[in-house]
Amino acid sequence: MELWYTEEHTENVRLSMKVKQHLYSKTSPFQQIDVLDTYDFGRVLTIDGLVMVTQKDEFIYHDMIVHVPMATNPNIKSVLVIGAGDGGTVRELTRYKNIEKIHMVEIDEVVVEASREFLDFTANKLDDKRVELYFEDGIKFVEGKENEYDLIIVDSTDPIGPGEGLFTTEFYKNCYKALTEEGILVNQNESPYYEEDAKEMIRASKKIKNIFPIAEVYQAHIPTYPSGHWLFGFASKKLHPVKDLDSKKWNDLGLKTKYYNTDLHVGSFALPNYVKEMIEAETI
Repeated sequence: MELWYTEEHTENVRLSMKVKQHLYSKTSPFQQIDVLDTYDFGRVLTIDGLVMVTQKDEFIYHDMIVHVPMATNPNIKSVLVIGAGDGGTVRELTRYKNIEKIHMVEIDEVVVEASREFLDFTANKLDDKRVELYFEDGIKFVEGKENEYDLIIVDSTDPIGPGEGLFTTEFYKNCYKALTEEGILVNQNESPYYEEDAKEMIRASKKIKNIFPIAEVYQAHIPTYPSGHWLFGFASKKLHPVKDLDSKKWNDLGLKTKYYNTDLHVGSFALPNYVKEMIEAETI
């Protein structure tokens, strides 16, 4: 008998992958967590039936959510990561010797437990001495913090369930206050391709533009995410992701990456016309 995992991207579009083994399944107080071993994508973490991480393409997402802000400001020392229970974002951050502390706030401890056990390729740096784990609500965690972090990465699930509050104006305002003078906020920003995803992308982009003087959107191709065309938001009080990029300084670090490079960094901010029009019109 064949076992298949199927994710519904829209009512009429589905992604399926053949499964070798269903390794893990648990319902936490927040959501349903599963780990699958698949033929083409290796181990796959799903939450509420949606792909979060696959062994084959996770490097794309984690490269782009981390190295873009780190290359824009090579002097980042203090980082707050909200979400990211699989550990991949933290893994990439720990490669920078100049980072002194990483606070990771994940609402669901079960996600981290499952990742530690089954996803060692992403979770293998969660015990780095610079990393402090907080199992609590990231929305509440950031409240009242001022001038504390050089970088905030919102590595959240989609804006439903536990992730919904991470897409609100109040949350983005609190992030602004928590950032230092040259602070950067990066968030996963959904896909522009399917209508429901695009609506959330536009809503988030509009809110961030109303708060931060610099607010840009950049892109990557992630095969297992809906449509494969995925966006990230970049917001800053002072630094522009292209104009202030110091390619030489980042390249001199000698970091080996599978997806990110400084040419791609610049190119990722060159958006297709249909995406630019949506963002500028703030509608679809």
